[in-house]
Amino acid sequence: MLTRREFSKLLAIIWPAVLPPGSARLVPPPDISEEQSANQKCDLLIKGGTVIDPGQHLHTPMDVAVKDGKILEVSQGFPEDRALQVVSAKDKVVTPGLIDVHVHCFDGVGLVGVNADRYCLGRGVTTAVDAGSAGYPAIAGFRKYVINTSTTRIRAMVDIGALGVLVGGASGAMRNLDWVNPELTAKAARENKPDVVAIKVRLAEDVEAGAQDLECLKRAVEAAEASGLPLMVHILGPYSPLPDLLKMMRKGDIFTHCFNGRNHGVIDASGKILPEVLEARHRGVLFDTAQGTFNLSFDVAEKCLEQNFLPETISTDLSSRAINGPVFDMPTMVSKFMALGLSIDKAIEMATVNPARMFNYGVELGTLKPGNEADISIFELRDGKFEFFDSNKQKRLGRQMLVNTATVRHGQVFVNMI
Repeated sequence: MLTRREFSKLLAIIWPAVLPPGSARLVPPPDISEEQSANQKCDLLIKGGTVIDPGQHLHTPMDVAVKDGKILEVSQGFPEDRALQVVSAKDKVVTPGLIDVHVHCFDGVGLVGVNADRYCLGRGVTTAVDAGSAGYPAIAGFRKYVINTSTTRIRAMVDIGALGVLVGGASGAMRNLDWVNPELTAKAARENKPDVVAIKVRLAEDVEAGAQDLECLKRAVEAAEASGLPLMVHILGPYSPLPDLLKMMRKGDIFTHCFNGRNHGVIDASGKILPEVLEARHRGVLFDTAQGTFNLSFDVAEKCLEQNFLPETISTDLSSRAINGPVFDMPTMVSKFMALGLSIDKAIEMATVNPARMFNYGVELGTLKPGNEADISIFELRDGKFEFFDSNKQKRLGRQMLVNTATVRHGQVFVNMI
């Protein structure tokens, strides 16, 4: 990557800031004549990094060439003089841009939203999915004021609860079923495609649906079917037993917060995975981590991993309550699951190619395959002793930590300023 001196020189030519203070900064390519441009093989060359791309079974030193915002070539020994802009990734890890399928980024509206360009793009996440911050009354505003103004690629879920999480997610709003309208939710989802990629419902005994969780889930499934979208189901200590909820979920629906330690979880009292959980996976239900503030138990995660029950995706449930711990950011979450025993290749798979398959983003994401979007993340892989915490303040030690140093979004380079 860049030396300190090279980085200082770049700061002097940074374009006017389009990102919030403290986030990644755009590094413009050098000026070049039309004749020179015609002779260039690629616009950007990421040189000499270790490419880890599970979608293509790659883990080897390679160069990544980018042209017109797309991946041109992944190969060894690509000539530097054939590139307009060269970024050294020597001693770094280069991956497809990370995809976080569970964030809350309705920045400036509600109580928990964060700025995606600062906390996602600035940490190596090129695509973020807002997990139901807005219900049907506000989703058009989210699209106008967040999706359309962000450099991060943002997609959204429409919450079946009309208020979404605009009042913090603890309002119990769905206990009034007048606020749970599948027809209006489906209509809003259809009208805001392709930016809307799913429906969201929250099921918990102490907040949101409460004892009406089965009815709220039924209505969410109706909205998902009417809009032709998958459903993400937040299950966190629900009123109803987990098997009753799982049997209502369809192939492609997502159980988020799957490793929480609350009542009605995925394991029984002896630590064995419930047969209904295994049956749901067999039917095609997907499982997502989404730690957030309250939603990850190391004990539950370790018992599941010991039984070879891995989540499809690692995600953050990033919000203003989690950016200073225990989540921090997506690279920390990937590193956390490495500390639990996953290989770096498997962990990156759960943050790239697997989430790319979860939703229809409208573009090809998740791998560095030629022709795909040039969304790329560059990391230091630091060795040492690192402490990681779950939502119960339980600690695990890891020996490696991924730290983002730069991100490429649609062929543009952003240097991490954190």
